[in-house]
Amino acid sequence: MSQEKNMSDDQDVITGIKAPVYLKYNFTAGAAPARFLAQIKKGVLTGQRCPKCSAVYVPPRGSCASCGVATEEEVVLSDKATVQSFTIVSIPIPGNPIQPPYIIANVVPDGANISFIHLLSECVNEEIHIGQRVQAVWKPEAEWDYAMDNIRYFKPLDEADVPVDRIGKLPVTGLEG
Repeated sequence: MSQEKNMSDDQDVITGIKAPVYLKYNFTAGAAPARFLAQIKKGVLTGQRCPKCSAVYVPPRGSCASCGVATEEEVVLSDKATVQSFTIVSIPIPGNPIQPPYIIANVVPDGANISFIHLLSECVNEEIHIGQRVQAVWKPEAEWDYAMDNIRYFKPLDEADVPVDRIGKLPVTGLEG
């Protein structure tokens, strides 16, 4: 607690307090995220396709953000992806076991139109770039749970870059088309 003396009436004025806050919560997945998490526990990335615009969302949200319609068609996705954007984290985050510098990236899995955030590793940070091809590195199967951290990180592939205007527009089978 910080205090200052108020000279006019000889009372302590409180100018601040320390009040640590601890939040514990449970997450209840809806139908689409629950199906996604059940598949990720099996080592399979899935998305859902919008019946109106055909956008494939990963992780599935249960509805299309653009069209507002329900998404139910499950789409199995590759664990290969393209870097859409990234940042090199240089400041330590309290409680984070990963020491800086490290890269967090928005990756678009092959067959999806929407990115999700994940860690990049096994790379030279300064060589990461938009359009770079990456692949998931999974934990050992015995450690898989209902969580995205079944994928430890994504690592660069020795494949041709995807042009920026094609990111998120790849067919499920790869770069052709």
